[in-house]
Amino acid sequence: MTDHPDETGVEFADVQPSKQKFTLIEGLVTMSIIALLIALISPAKRSAREAARRTQCINHLKNIGLALHNYANEYGAFPPAYSVDGHGKPLHSWRTLILPYLDQRSLYERIDLTKPWDDPANAEAYATELRVFQCPSAELEPQQTVYLGVTAPGGFFREDVPRKLTDVTDDPHETLMVIEAPSKNAVHWMAPRDADARVVLSLTNDAELHHPGITIAAFVDGTVSAISSTIPETEYRRLISIAGDDRQDAVIPVEE
Repeated sequence: MTDHPDETGVEFADVQPSKQKFTLIEGLVTMSIIALLIALISPAKRSAREAARRTQCINHLKNIGLALHNYANEYGAFPPAYSVDGHGKPLHSWRTLILPYLDQRSLYERIDLTKPWDDPANAEAYATELRVFQCPSAELEPQQTVYLGVTAPGGFFREDVPRKLTDVTDDPHETLMVIEAPSKNAVHWMAPRDADARVVLSLTNDAELHHPGITIAAFVDGTVSAISSTIPETEYRRLISIAGDDRQDAVIPVEE
């Protein structure tokens, strides 16, 4: 600090601002606070992303369920699990058959239903990506789907035979129609392959699920609900059956 007079002779002191040092401890404290904030925010972001994916999945399955019912309204029965040729060879999945009711009539009309789903004649459709068949939480090739019809014995879909709603003597709200299968069971959306009893019963394994603790499924009445992974195998078997007579407590209402 130095003193010097101004023009009037009055002396003023030069005061140099002090330099505050940013110590190592202060730096570590700041970094810790930032890390804590990130740790607090990250789960919330993950939860929001999962909620958004779950909502997408619910909407996809609602559209699929509605398409199945619209198909049934037109033909008097739901589609079979797959169509067949004159020798009984599987040709096309029910997912292909409901395309006109998913705003995909033009694509449907370009498919040769007399030839298998993976025949070169159907290469255009084979390469087509359809979001309605994609679970947003499943990391798969874009043409693959985990939305599989229940083809277990006593289940809703029959191989090459249409199913009438009157065939279902159990509560339609308590009878599975389409499930989210584990990624290892994913198929091309055109493929005539679906979920047998083994696949459905695997939904009790949390490690197999696309949404924490639950499987989202479409039921015969067209509703979409979540099923807890903690239910016993016997409850899943009852949900599979179209002729059961016990009310289930496994179905969890879901919100969009």
